Amino acid sequence: MQISKLGEFGLIETLKKHAPVSKAVIKGIGDDAAVLPYSQSRYLLFTTDMLAEGIHFTRRMAPQAIGHKAMACNISDIAAMGGYPTFAVVSIGVPKALPVRFVKEIYQGMERLAKAFNVSIVGGDTIKSDKIVINVALLGLVEKKNLVTRSGARPEDWIFVTGALGGSLKSGHHLNFTPRLDQARFLVRKFKPSAMIDISDGLSGDLGHILKASGVGAFLDYHLIPRNKGAALPQALNDGEDFELLFTLPAKRAYALMTWQDRQRLMYFYPIGTITDNVNKRPDAKSFAHF
Repeated sequence: MQISKLGEFGLIETLKKHAPVSKAVIKGIGDDAAVLPYSQSRYLLFTTDMLAEGIHFTRRMAPQAIGHKAMACNISDIAAMGGYPTFAVVSIGVPKALPVRFVKEIYQGMERLAKAFNVSIVGGDTIKSDKIVINVALLGLVEKKNLVTRSGARPEDWIFVTGALGGSLKSGHHLNFTPRLDQARFLVRKFKPSAMIDISDGLSGDLGHILKASGVGAFLDYHLIPRNKGAALPQALNDGEDFELLFTLPAKRAYALMTWQDRQRLMYFYPIGTITDNVNKRPDAKSFAHF
């Protein structure tokens, strides 16, 4: 079978069968980050993202923005688990004719964001390649009581997103977004989401990951989905690379969150639907896939 027929997530499931996991692993393949033992009160988080020229960026884009995106994608994954980032290693493949200045500016973009989020870049690797490829591996920590995965959504939970969706590639948002780490840390400390994921492949597809992991269905009120200017509903559902957080809350805590927002006269968190017990009721996922 060709990879194009198996699909990205089918390939991941195939490779998962050949990934040895010790009993010490808390959570391996299948979430935004692996969860590993660390201390009596905290878990170690470990994530990685690879960006490839022609897929995630082009050489016409500002190199500092490319570097920003490479680091931000990983910080967003750590945020989705309820944790905070700590140390990163960066590997990059570059054509030998690429100007050194271009590579330096990629690293400057990563460095600027890393400093803003207290991340230390502690190593990596460089190789020659036909196109630019950037891979960041990032460690983080999360208090055991604050860990959030994709598998905790339950019927009657409310579904929320942290911001407007759609049109990220056209607007350039995918290159300059701010990972929703502050929002995630606030949520896990004050409201305890039952499930959470960052929206990288599209709302419909990433909600599908939560529903599959939790064994539930969902109802979305399409009128409530916040959209970026000029983005139609299909774009908000399927474009991807928004890097907002998608999370669920039990009804009582959802009401409390909405009450808090009313008192603050702010709108950081947008309710867009509810979790159901009908596992056959899931949104059609037409989100981004690599194969």
